[in-house]
Amino acid sequence: MPDVVVEKQGHVLTVTLNRPQRRNAMTLAMFARLSDAWDLADGDDEIRVIVLTGADGHFSAGMDLRAMSGDIDPTDDYDVAGRMEREGSGFIYDGLLKTRHPMVPVVAAVEGTAIAGGTELLQGTDIRIAGESAVFGVSEVRWALYPMGGSAVRLPRQISFTEAADLLLTGRHVSAAEARGMGLIGQVVPDGTALARAYETAATIAENGPLAVQAVLRTLRGTSGMTEEAAFEFEEPVGRAVFKSWDATEGPAAFAEKRPPVYRGR
Repeated sequence: MPDVVVEKQGHVLTVTLNRPQRRNAMTLAMFARLSDAWDLADGDDEIRVIVLTGADGHFSAGMDLRAMSGDIDPTDDYDVAGRMEREGSGFIYDGLLKTRHPMVPVVAAVEGTAIAGGTELLQGTDIRIAGESAVFGVSEVRWALYPMGGSAVRLPRQISFTEAADLLLTGRHVSAAEARGMGLIGQVVPDGTALARAYETAATIAENGPLAVQAVLRTLRGTSGMTEEAAFEFEEPVGRAVFKSWDATEGPAAFAEKRPPVYRGR
């Protein structure tokens, strides 16, 4: 089975990190496959939301340091060298959700380990749900490495500066409860139920107007760091485009007729 499993069911695309023998620690091939999954989502109008999770009770232990040292899985036949020769290394950061984001929301379902690159990948998601025993942290400095997945820039924008500095400079790990208190994750649920809750959330999102959802997400992400005045300028054409859509007629009509709306994404 591939180390990234991609499954489509209705309007939901599930992306599962699948190297359980190494707590889903990531390799260059996995970054490539993640990048391909985001491309798939953006190229399929039926997909309205992505659920990102890990296999066998763990999210991800980050970059596989043993693989970096040459201990590579011999069964992986992905041509990483060929892709780098053709495209360069941009797919690595794309896969990590550092340099790109799918047009649809990404809901993360976290159990067990989510440290180093696991926490970095998490920061590129939109809604984050974790089992109560999940563990988080950006531990690169402990191994004399730099968190190239974007945490030194992104983390202090998502949680407080001092809490980000604490995590980044000590490399310590935190519980789901502490991560929730920081705002790194949004929900803590009983162990083993994060994926089910993520699917519930995804189903709710998928029922909404897809163009409206994508426009709100674009504004949420695109205005981060802007002044309020600049952000309002950004959102004006985004919002107006939604009101010109067919779906924006269907939604109020369905409300008036007391029936479920049938959105077409146009």
